[in-house]
Amino acid sequence: MSASIQWRKSSFSGGDGPECVELARRADTTLIRESDAPHVVLAAFIAAVKAGDFDHLAVARGGSAG
Repeated sequence: MSASIQWRKSSFSGGDGPECVELARRADTTLIRESDAPHVVLAAFIAAVKAGDFDHLAVARGGSAG
């Protein structure tokens, strides 16, 4: 990965420990990684989420997954 990529920690990540998710933008791609494994970029996961591959797992407000 390029050093020019600006990674941003999730506000749901705990403190300064290794249990955090980081996001960044590169051109028209959203990148996601775990800080304890920064060499692993999960761009394919983001693409799958955007494509709706996991929509069946979503819990509707006031409802349940299904």
